[in-house]
Amino acid sequence: MKLLTFFTPEGLSLGVKTDKGVLDITSSIDNLSHNCDVPKTMDQVLQGGDKSISLLRTFAKQVENNNPPPIFLQEDKLIFGPCVPKPGKIIGVGLNYKGYLKHSNTPTPKFPHLFNKYINAIRGHKATIYLPFNSTQVDYEGELVIVIGKQTRNVTKEDASHYILGYCNGNDLSARDLQYSTTSWFPGKCCDGFCPIGPYLVTPDEVGDPNTLALKVYVNGELRQNSNTSDMIFGCSELVSAISQLLTLEPGDIILTGTPEGIVMTYPEAARVWLKEGDVVDVELDRLGRLTNKFAREPGH
Repeated sequence: MKLLTFFTPEGLSLGVKTDKGVLDITSSIDNLSHNCDVPKTMDQVLQGGDKSISLLRTFAKQVENNNPPPIFLQEDKLIFGPCVPKPGKIIGVGLNYKGYLKHSNTPTPKFPHLFNKYINAIRGHKATIYLPFNSTQVDYEGELVIVIGKQTRNVTKEDASHYILGYCNGNDLSARDLQYSTTSWFPGKCCDGFCPIGPYLVTPDEVGDPNTLALKVYVNGELRQNSNTSDMIFGCSELVSAISQLLTLEPGDIILTGTPEGIVMTYPEAARVWLKEGDVVDVELDRLGRLTNKFAREPGH
């Protein structure tokens, strides 16, 4: 299934992408004359894990067969929310593509290079991202994102996939001038809106092997990153296992798995064109869709 959230006057609703349009799960459940165990928000899906996905899948099939009457919406008319609205943890992975390391002449890490972001960075598909007033070197980083579906602590690589609820597209935006102003990456990673995700949370059965997905990033229609998740040094299960040895992952936590070559920072200095007002960035992954965001200058500056 492809799950998504979208804004309504009542708040953030849950939808399922179908061939007939976006099935409005929240409104369909509200129209029932009886109580229902089916999750009607993304938070309930995330907390319920595999059971919630199973209930939702069955309900979606029933509704598509007109019981109750389905409510389908046009996707292009929706205002998307983040596919994971309130992740408890946002864990980033750096230096995780062989091509990137070769291009930048960087040694291969022996353990995943980790950093973190916060909920202020989360935005949805088609949301406008504001460039910080104090940065002139904002860079894109197209990435595959893992969404955790169960409490996860010290799991093996072989078992790690059972703790993954799904996957989505992400853009680990980075202000390079802030990032390298200190010995910590934090200043360049923590900015508001610097982690758009979506448009969908896609369940593993639709994704297949997450380590064989084509990944492309376009800036104003120009292809900038063109790689495959097979080039990752630490695959998805390895990342979940390694991180779970450090801390407990909870349902709804997300892991940004790293970015390949093609980011602005890896261009020769004279050829670097940083993101600017009016730019549009698309992050495209096989079977996951395309995440699109437009950039504007931070209001008031």
